[in-house]
Amino acid sequence: MNIWTNGCYDILHVGHLKLFEFAKNLRGRRNRLMVGIDSDKRVKELKGGDRPINNQEDRKRMLEALKVVDEVFIYDSAEELAQLIKDSKTDYMVVGEEYRDKWVVGRENSKHDVVFFPKDSNSTTNILNKI
Repeated sequence: MNIWTNGCYDILHVGHLKLFEFAKNLRGRRNRLMVGIDSDKRVKELKGGDRPINNQEDRKRMLEALKVVDEVFIYDSAEELAQLIKDSKTDYMVVGEEYRDKWVVGRENSKHDVVFFPKDSNSTTNILNKI
């Protein structure tokens, strides 16, 4: 099965790894995990001028180095994200539980409904606040 997840992944942490492992093994299968990352421009729009900490090429390279991730895509807009999900023939999308009552970009392009990953105490925002 093709599984999709996406986000900024600005500073990788164990919460990201847990999400990727959950998605990779969804439904008890060894799936193909595709990860979308927000472009630098999009991160600035979503998170503010101080972000991203790591540029899109470095973030992409870090994700590609993880054995749990099969392919990484960079997108610049919600429309481009939705098209990537459609083009990748996504079976399931995995997103954080905090999106349960929110609009999920590309949801309509997934063969099955969205799967929600339980909220983890790890977050990039918490890491940045500690620094």
